[in-house]
Amino acid sequence: MDYILSIVILACINMIAVLGLSIFTGFTGLFSLGHAAFVAVGAYTSAILTYYYEVPFILALAAGAAAAGAVSLIIGIPTLRAKLRSDYFAIAILGFGEALRVLLENFEITNGARGLPGIESFTTLPIVLVCLTAGVFVARNFLRSRWGAACIAIREDPVAAEMAGVRLFRTRLLSLVVSAVYCGLSGGLLAHFLSFIQPVMFTLLQSTQLLAAVIAGGMGSISGPLIASFVFIALPEALRVAQMWRLVAYGLLLVLIMVYRPQGLMGYSELSTLISRILKRGEAR
Repeated sequence: MDYILSIVILACINMIAVLGLSIFTGFTGLFSLGHAAFVAVGAYTSAILTYYYEVPFILALAAGAAAAGAVSLIIGIPTLRAKLRSDYFAIAILGFGEALRVLLENFEITNGARGLPGIESFTTLPIVLVCLTAGVFVARNFLRSRWGAACIAIREDPVAAEMAGVRLFRTRLLSLVVSAVYCGLSGGLLAHFLSFIQPVMFTLLQSTQLLAAVIAGGMGSISGPLIASFVFIALPEALRVAQMWRLVAYGLLLVLIMVYRPQGLMGYSELSTLISRILKRGEAR
């Protein structure tokens, strides 16, 4: 049961980061291969505050999320102001993430490449569920606001959105900052669950896994990427007894989704909408 509980907690932590990337990639339409950097900023900021300065856990989590949002401005302002296309932006933020990882490997306060051990284990399932529920609520309301509508308009047609009065730079930057805050919160929870972090944990591989969950879940949905994220974390662990074949199953699942559901598991729908449709059909019968 402890093992299953740990998998559920890890899956929920990952879902928070995926939720943030879904806002930026799924609803704003810009691809990112470097959001693991924001997870790293949140993890190290919160861990350092509790490890060295004995800051309360909740304040450390908030500081980690805020730090990730602030760091996103460093890469977001110059790249988004230059109006880089989605693929060029993805490469730029990838380079930023790799540069940040190298910096973390050489800072004394982060203990370099050896990592930071002995972090207090404050993260529990109730805390993670509260953060995830609050994150879904905030994301849902954000996407229903005028800012969310502007993000969706940019995804559909940035030229038409700009002609309609949407400010591309400001909207895209806001979306990036919001997504980075989610990733920073995820990183803080992760650090205080594993009790150990090191720079090698936050590489291109993690960014790719986050992006794969968003695409496989559906780029116009909130619930879809969350479902895909949970499956992508749980499936390899459930098949761990199969050793190398578990990674084959992971890759096969991605291929099957892209072949038979190119729009993603949920497409542009939400789980609540799908359930209500099923219930209505049942009542009609």
